[in-house]
Amino acid sequence: MGSYRMCVCFTRRFKITEAAPPPDVKDAFNKYAEGGPQMTAEQLHRFLVDVQGQGGATVEEAEGIVQQVLQKRHHIAKFRRHTLTLDDFHHYLFSADLNPPIGDKVHQDMTAPLSHYFIYTGHNSYLTGNQLSSDCSDVPIIKALKRGVRVVELDIWPNSTKDNVNVLHGRTLTTPVELIKCLKSIKEYAFSASPYPVVITLEDHLTPDLQAKVAQMVTETFGDMLYCPECECLKEFPTPEDLKYKIIISTKPPKEYLEAESNKGKMSNSQKGKDSDDDVWGKEPTELTVDQEDEKTDSDTSENNQDDEDTNQFEPELRPSGAHVYKRLIAIHAGKPKGGLKEVLKVELDKVSRLSLSEQALEKATTSHGTDVVKFTQKNFLRVYPKGTRVTSSNYKPLIGWMHGAQMVAFNMQGYGRSLWLMHGMFRSNGGCGYVKKPDFLMNADPNGQVFDPKAKLHVKKTLKVKVYMGDGWHFDFKQTHFDLYSPPDFYTRVGIAGVPADETMKKTKKKEDNWTPVWDEEFTFPLTVPELALLRIEVHEYDMSEKDDFAGQTCLPVSELKPGIRAVPLLDRKGEKYNSVRLLMRFEFV
Repeated sequence: MGSYRMCVCFTRRFKITEAAPPPDVKDAFNKYAEGGPQMTAEQLHRFLVDVQGQGGATVEEAEGIVQQVLQKRHHIAKFRRHTLTLDDFHHYLFSADLNPPIGDKVHQDMTAPLSHYFIYTGHNSYLTGNQLSSDCSDVPIIKALKRGVRVVELDIWPNSTKDNVNVLHGRTLTTPVELIKCLKSIKEYAFSASPYPVVITLEDHLTPDLQAKVAQMVTETFGDMLYCPECECLKEFPTPEDLKYKIIISTKPPKEYLEAESNKGKMSNSQKGKDSDDDVWGKEPTELTVDQEDEKTDSDTSENNQDDEDTNQFEPELRPSGAHVYKRLIAIHAGKPKGGLKEVLKVELDKVSRLSLSEQALEKATTSHGTDVVKFTQKNFLRVYPKGTRVTSSNYKPLIGWMHGAQMVAFNMQGYGRSLWLMHGMFRSNGGCGYVKKPDFLMNADPNGQVFDPKAKLHVKKTLKVKVYMGDGWHFDFKQTHFDLYSPPDFYTRVGIAGVPADETMKKTKKKEDNWTPVWDEEFTFPLTVPELALLRIEVHEYDMSEKDDFAGQTCLPVSELKPGIRAVPLLDRKGEKYNSVRLLMRFEFV
């Protein structure tokens, strides 16, 4: 019973009741229990095959489910009854542990070249908060690796005495952390969530002697874990399966770094003060000139990232040996491309490379050269990173990168918001291992050599029907007055698709007033032209008449991974952490 005080002498009382099973659940129980009061394991097995689409399920697995439900609900280790009542059956369907909406096992082919996968990628992975004044630490790196992130970015700079290496966001007020601390944490946590390779992208602002020091640190820290290709220019990159438990280094080779430094004095004043990994600070995209965007095609450019006095410290005798050792560690070569976009996106037969574009530069490239970007990413790596004006560590819509085959869509993992929820959703695919195989249409060409055109109008391939039955668990995870001081919450659910523009939509249920266990029982239909890239967005909000509606949970699920049938969908908080109890009962059907 919940009480809400309306005034000094008046209190409203509301009873929190457990919602009854929805009609569809009752109908399924009656059908498969053949009208009886209890369902046997054999009958549950038929339900799993017919309704839940689990063709490979066995009677033994159904018996295991029955035992788990009885033990959980009735707290008796050896229960005489080996059948489910309607309430037991409803409890099973509403259990996120026993009846999840997607699988948790790696099931995709992991033997294609690394460039054939979308890779879970972080941006400025060492920052604890905003891009200007937050602390640099190994803690966000550890958190990202535990979540399954596979690409970690480190900006490396000389320390104040120029004899050691720090990680920090250059020319900001961020406090540094020692590189060696970050490397040791990466070694310890790299494979805590996934056995597949971790890529460290280095934003290099070092002198040759410090590059040699980094090479020594990296070699001593990772040892045999380090993947060092025998050939300097790989024609094709190895597979995730081949590179299990390996660390891969990606940055620009020292030779290009030195060339960039030698050209430093030739730059015009208008170029000075640019950060190599971000767009011009403080300017919105509309204020950037074409020249500025063209110059920013690679994030690993080291131009202008050294103080003038540092240039004099390059000692010729240190260059050859230091450069050679450092260069040998680089498995994925990044480099500043020369020429216009068409030239930049040219595919070279004899080597694999990495190109980095800001979110704005990608948008510009896809507007005029969309199919060239797709063709480039069939072999080479494309990394996309947030624009520099995102000082609060916000993020952009990742779909434009994925639609064009970009493997490394780099996000501020310490940020929040719907874009990051989409990123989390995409990488729930394939068991959450951090590698998602790109759809075949992004990797293939037709007999005329034409590749997928994201702008082309496509026919509907598949239709997804989503039914939102009910929700529960808020009264366990929230205080009684969290949503409303005077009455129970008025919940509604928003359901929609994130994907290619033709598929994107958002719909919502009616609100259910004064109810901690709302029952909506509403169905929505989503026609999909590119179901392979579609993400199902789910949000629950609490209606507020006088203020902004309150957030009550969210999740994002890859449509290609959805299990058909009636499923329990656990909800997460704004940061993407799972609530203990909050969940929805939903049904998914493909037609």
